[in-house]
Amino acid sequence: MNDRDEGPLSSSPGDASRALIRALDTATLATALAGDADEGWPYASLVLVACDVYASPILLISQLAEHTKNIAADDRVSLLYDGTGQKSDRLSGKRLSVLGRAVRDDTPGTAARYLARHPSAERYSGFSDFGFFRVEVTRAHLVSGFGRIDWIDRSYLLFAEEPATELAVPMAEAELIAEINEDHLQIIRYLAESLGLPGDDWRVSGCDPEGFDLLFEEEIERINFPKPVLTLDEVRVAFNQMRERIFQKK
Repeated sequence: MNDRDEGPLSSSPGDASRALIRALDTATLATALAGDADEGWPYASLVLVACDVYASPILLISQLAEHTKNIAADDRVSLLYDGTGQKSDRLSGKRLSVLGRAVRDDTPGTAARYLARHPSAERYSGFSDFGFFRVEVTRAHLVSGFGRIDWIDRSYLLFAEEPATELAVPMAEAELIAEINEDHLQIIRYLAESLGLPGDDWRVSGCDPEGFDLLFEEEIERINFPKPVLTLDEVRVAFNQMRERIFQKK
């Protein structure tokens, strides 16, 4: 999946880190092995990820998985987001290690955000041995290329909660997305076409203060707003401005 910019965003380390978290749908989860002779050793596994509107990572994992057993014994985790895939020199690309604690979170909003990003997970998300977890971020380590390294505290990594509360209401976000997909279908199709995306049935699957996600089957593309939006009305204005720019180009 690629990170698509509809406009310039701030290039601060915190903003660049959130952009990776919001754009990527897989990450490497590191936990400490529990309960055997290798207890305490680092254990890494590939997981599907989503995030809430503030960019806190969300996981859906099974109690049968080794990483879930490890979290039960020690909830400290690290997630590696690898944004280097489009680079010929992989080490020149961005990668982010997020440190935090994985806590069980079965609130409807958390489940809705994850399943909007990974619709196929709905067939097993209700199984008794699966649970949603949110990573309560402590800090993160961003490498943007050779010599471009930053430690980022939680307050600079996550989007500020107070301004974004309106977008954090699950029902409000769901109604907004349904409205966008109905009223702005032409814009969505034009965006997909202009980005060279295969398929003609792309839909908005998620929206947050910094952008929105396009979904087609299991493919996800990230579109960033030119500047953050904090209310539902500001999202509507942003899409109307997008439509005006598109029509001006045609």
